[in-house]
Amino acid sequence: MAGAGTVYMMTAANLFCGDHDPTKSKHLTLDELTLPALEENYSEHHPGGAPVGVEFSVGIKKFESSFKLKGEHPDLLTEFGLGSKVRNPFTAYGVVKDTRTGRQFESKAIIEARLGVIRPDAFKRGEHRGHDYALNEIMHLEYYFDGAEKLFWDFFTNTWRVNGLDQNADDNRLLRISG
Repeated sequence: MAGAGTVYMMTAANLFCGDHDPTKSKHLTLDELTLPALEENYSEHHPGGAPVGVEFSVGIKKFESSFKLKGEHPDLLTEFGLGSKVRNPFTAYGVVKDTRTGRQFESKAIIEARLGVIRPDAFKRGEHRGHDYALNEIMHLEYYFDGAEKLFWDFFTNTWRVNGLDQNADDNRLLRISG
């Protein structure tokens, strides 16, 4: 059916906290995963001689990510705050299904961040307690969809790519920033 659209649906997910060591997989306890939102910052401007104000895009808001795991995870306690002064990679994998064709493929997000929040649920006898986690100080982000790089951002190199195209090349050239 040429020209027909489709719906992509994520049907499963996994998260590796720290690296790809199989012991770092959270596939058995992952309850929720929120990847960083893509949201622009705007500055409002209402010129004195104009009847209507406008807004101008002035960049992208900081990235935030969170996840919820069931059970206890003592390995993550050592990655929290003062226990670890470095950012760590957090890699999320998803199984995405093309609902028109039935084909499944991988989505992937790589986030370099610090584990900034560990918030345990209240203990209730007979219930499976979980923990909410938040990733802070995100300095590197990559999104892949069916093997293709969709977004790439790195704070230290001032790199911002969309579909493999460097969106910041002119700014970096004019500012003499080498990536």
